[in-house]
Amino acid sequence: MSDLAVLFDELPTRDGGRIGVATLNAPKSLNALSLEMIRQLEAKLEAWAMDRSVVAVWLEGSGDKAFCAGGDVVALYRSLTEEGENRGAGRDGIFAETYFTAEYRLDYRIHTYPKPLMVWGDGIVMGGGLGLMAGGFQRLVTETTRIAMPEITIGLYPDIGASWFLGRMPTGVGAYLGLTGAQLNARDALDLGMADRLIPRERREALLGALEEANYGDRSLPALRAGVQAVLDDHEDRRAAPPGQVWPHLDHIQALVGRVDAATAIKRILRDTIDDGWLAANRARLEDGCPMSAQLVWRMLERHAHSSLADAFRDELGLSVQCCRQGDFVEGVRALLVDKDKAPRWKHDSVAGVPAADIQALMTPLWPSESHPLRDLGVGHRVG
Repeated sequence: MSDLAVLFDELPTRDGGRIGVATLNAPKSLNALSLEMIRQLEAKLEAWAMDRSVVAVWLEGSGDKAFCAGGDVVALYRSLTEEGENRGAGRDGIFAETYFTAEYRLDYRIHTYPKPLMVWGDGIVMGGGLGLMAGGFQRLVTETTRIAMPEITIGLYPDIGASWFLGRMPTGVGAYLGLTGAQLNARDALDLGMADRLIPRERREALLGALEEANYGDRSLPALRAGVQAVLDDHEDRRAAPPGQVWPHLDHIQALVGRVDAATAIKRILRDTIDDGWLAANRARLEDGCPMSAQLVWRMLERHAHSSLADAFRDELGLSVQCCRQGDFVEGVRALLVDKDKAPRWKHDSVAGVPAADIQALMTPLWPSESHPLRDLGVGHRVG
């Protein structure tokens, strides 16, 4: 297989058009999203958007295990530690700023893309992978899909626009997912509005073939969307979905997390005694996770309950860079993915022990609005 970061292809359609196909090409790392991938995708999506002959775009990952298991946090870790282990709180965040700026810009571009963009969310879809998927016109899951925002395990928080879209789920659910890093399946994704269709994995080739044969009418956006939708209607089969995990527990989740403060919600989750494997795994993840991250999850959902998606991305950029510079991110990645001892030494012993001043320091804006790297997001674009 090619060593290119992203593979690009164009499939001819019956009416003389083309379908752009982009494939993340790092199966050994479960298609972890690198800066090179981001840059290549951004450039090609821009070219396809301007090309009238391109009627739709298909985004997928290589291999049979993952669409994308998240951002390339190991590269971020190395950029922050390459000058030695004792750089302290003043770690250079230049690469982090470059990476997150490019990632969030790409994610926002997908949310506002002017042509039908389908995301084949087969296998693992986590963190940065969900950032790519969340804004797709048609987010396609399969019976193997496994979605999560597990940033609490590495000292980050649900970014990639999750500060905005998690808060638009049923009361308490988004906060619960962010606090616990809960893993979701295809049925959960459909129930929570994180996916649009369930297509059995075995139908991928037939689906792409049908998209090539579809009628895209006069090439207006409504006609392009109608052509894609008609094909997906014929191939969707929700009977292949596994049993849901969130919806059966909705009342219980809302009793734990809905309409309370962060400290109360976390205390209730950790003290929960319901004998259920999924809930127990979520409790354990929160208990072992980064205390500062738990506080950030709650604060960011509060801040963006009524904001725009563009504003959420702008806010996330500063916070993500600060988590790299002076938060627990470096230690979290070290423990989970570098040394793999799974024994992170967090800066705080408990969620309750995180001083408000520490949270405020991370959330203080890094740039004035007129010079923010993402100041142009939302100009000339709309979401929805």
